[in-house]
Amino acid sequence: MILFPAIDIKDGKCVRLTQGDYNQQKIYSESPINIARQWEEQGADFIHIVDLDGAKSGISSNQLLIEEIANASRIPIQVGGGIRSLETVKRYVNAGVERVIIGTAAIADLPFLQEAVKLYKDRIAVSLDARNGFVATDGWTETSTTRAIDLVKELEKLGVQTIIYTDILKDGMLQGPNLVELEAMNEATNINVIASGGVTTKEDIQQLRSLKLYGAIIGKALYDGTLSFEEVVKDESNAR
Repeated sequence: MILFPAIDIKDGKCVRLTQGDYNQQKIYSESPINIARQWEEQGADFIHIVDLDGAKSGISSNQLLIEEIANASRIPIQVGGGIRSLETVKRYVNAGVERVIIGTAAIADLPFLQEAVKLYKDRIAVSLDARNGFVATDGWTETSTTRAIDLVKELEKLGVQTIIYTDILKDGMLQGPNLVELEAMNEATNINVIASGGVTTKEDIQQLRSLKLYGAIIGKALYDGTLSFEEVVKDESNAR
């Protein structure tokens, strides 16, 4: 299972939100590039980056900064947040981003998603952010009438190979992931499932590993010191 340290960017800074609430943010660093270097030095195999401004507005306002991180990083990164055009996808891929994550547009603009998957195949992932099992969009500010588990089955038919599943009510709460939803999601599809939201303890990671998930994203627990990334990387290596 790949462990992805998360870097959430807002106004050019590394921040964390609570339950996706833009009014509940904490700034952890003025330099996301330095944070990326930190995770790389501590043994990360892959970094997960979210442009929070882009997720809310649909405009990739932190794109230049993220491209700098991609250029400076010796390990692959995946990026999401406000990616709603093929031009943005192309620019990120050309900048060295390994995987581009499509969120809101996966629901709002299906032809775009289809074309992106056709052109870039496994370098496209879809972010499924859910509140009470229903897909949320527009930086988590809107909740749709689409069930996440139904959408993932449709995504599989389109050729999507990776999803990031976030339980919004768990995100930033340090209360553990939603194991029931994740297990149901993983069993419903052959798509690679990356868990996001609520990963807080080593036990959480062990439980996610037991579900045979492709990956897990760790955010607030790392920044608040609840988890040591070096320690969880070591544990993950020993478990292989």
